[in-house]
Amino acid sequence: MSERMSARKAIASVTRDFSELAQPARDFPEDGPISWTGYGDSRARATGRTGEEESVVCGVASVEGRPCVLISFEFGFLGGSLGQRTGDRLEAAYRTARERRLPLVSLIATGGSRMQEGMLALTQLQRVARQSTLLREAGLAQIAVLRDPTTGGGWATLGAGADVILALPGAQIGFAGSRVRPADADPAAYGAQGQLAAGQIDAIVRGEDLRGVLAGWLTLLGGGRRTEPAPVPEAFGSAGLPADGWEAVTRARSAGRPRAEAYLDAYFSHRQELVGDRCGGVDAGMLCGFGLHEGVSYAYAAQRGTATRPAGYRTAARLIRLADRLGIPVLTLVDTPGAANDAAAERSGQGAAIADAFGAVAAARVPVTTLVIGEGGSGGALALTSPDRTWVTADSYFSVIAPELAAAILKRPPAEVERTACQLRLRPQDLVDLGVARGVLGA
Repeated sequence: MSERMSARKAIASVTRDFSELAQPARDFPEDGPISWTGYGDSRARATGRTGEEESVVCGVASVEGRPCVLISFEFGFLGGSLGQRTGDRLEAAYRTARERRLPLVSLIATGGSRMQEGMLALTQLQRVARQSTLLREAGLAQIAVLRDPTTGGGWATLGAGADVILALPGAQIGFAGSRVRPADADPAAYGAQGQLAAGQIDAIVRGEDLRGVLAGWLTLLGGGRRTEPAPVPEAFGSAGLPADGWEAVTRARSAGRPRAEAYLDAYFSHRQELVGDRCGGVDAGMLCGFGLHEGVSYAYAAQRGTATRPAGYRTAARLIRLADRLGIPVLTLVDTPGAANDAAAERSGQGAAIADAFGAVAAARVPVTTLVIGEGGSGGALALTSPDRTWVTADSYFSVIAPELAAAILKRPPAEVERTACQLRLRPQDLVDLGVARGVLGA
């Protein structure tokens, strides 16, 4: 998919089944609502070049058999800018998605609001934001594909406001367009790769892969509300129960123990990731996304055995809230020595991020299932743990605090760490006895 291809070629690259919506009628003066001299001529030339009457084409489509409402921007029509009639078309598309209970996919290429319509053009962003909110409230997914360029209000509404954000390689992405940025601005910050590194988009997808990726997301997010919880994953191997607390800790810390990727690969036949916290951060130690297990879609948030950073908790909270809104049950895999406690984590709002994760789990109306697969380090692990559907593997532990830190707080010497671990009752079987876990897997 070429970044600068026309709206209709962009549509043709992802579907052969597209039915355009009837266009809303609006009385429109020759030179627009603020009488911008020459605006009518500019629109006429744009129509002559592109064959379009406006900067967006909207309709109902099927992407590899998955129905959706599809919006495609025509950058050749006045830079894909948003004016009143653009807003009319977008509003009609969102309304159709709600009425037909369909997800909405936007193929975006825009320079922002249309100057020739002044403030009336800018207020179209409020219309789009309202329609996006109504679609979220209806429990329907929004997927954005960022073509080149995606800047201004189009990025700040249809783009950044989507549930899943994909970008084409090399796409220019940012609120500030190329002509209005500071002269010394780092160009990498305004590109797809930079936005991915900053946690603002979920993936960069090659044009030839886009149809399949979109079909995958539409499958994962479009199944409707469900109440059955995610089945508990099978544990790897049979380790037997640890004899004491320190053995439980050393097992969980073993370099050879199965990690989140192994569990996810075994559990899901297909999965696609959500990346980043949308606040400028990515935590490689947290895997989030949606996957198919025995043909059914579930959301997952999985710790990878590292100290979880604020971006990880915020990404997980974003995932859980999205899954809850779409009615998709959640699986969490807990494996962390604890929340990151360095100065950078504190400056990035570690406390607030952990609170956000606790709140997302607590507020979820869909069932949350948890399997502790390794270390369960204090509140940093508990933040992603189901309060009533938690299991533990035989090579895991869960503790109010790490034994070494507990000993330090209690002013015990290092030689007392192992005894402290035994006193904490952190073994898998202890967690079942205490009512924290429902059962031990792999014993």
